[in-house]
Amino acid sequence: MLIVLAFIILFHLAAAILLFVATIHNAWWVVSPAGYDVIYADLWYACNTTCYSLESSHTADAAYLQAVQATMILATILCCVSFFVFILQLFKLNQGERFIFTAIIQLLASVCVMIGASIYTAQKQSFHMASLQQGSYGSSYILAWISFPMTLISGLMYLVLRKRK
Repeated sequence: MLIVLAFIILFHLAAAILLFVATIHNAWWVVSPAGYDVIYADLWYACNTTCYSLESSHTADAAYLQAVQATMILATILCCVSFFVFILQLFKLNQGERFIFTAIIQLLASVCVMIGASIYTAQKQSFHMASLQQGSYGSSYILAWISFPMTLISGLMYLVLRKRK
């Protein structure tokens, strides 16, 4: 049982680290124009040698980007909160009870990641200036989609897990 518990904790921490990196790292969108430096864009800035804010000319486009920002931050916070709730429940739950509250928080984090990455996928052209639209998805975007099934599986593991001696 101790090995299963250690695996669940490591799996949860790996999902949280992926969420932190995906939210913070500047590589959601990568543009490599010929003869110029590579331009990386995240949820807030686009950078090559200098950074500039991703301001959109349309308020609806800015709302989409703000929705992605909010859901990714919320997913990261929920994942961390669910880890701390799990640790608290590990010591406070009676034997035989399930980690339902932890599972619900972790599944909410998974839904937030899915919503944020889905909005970014659907609206990626509206977030960037015309010169940046010929890019491709970066590593942070891929990490966000990898963290989605990890948080989902982690939440499902908490639903199944019972506290044992």
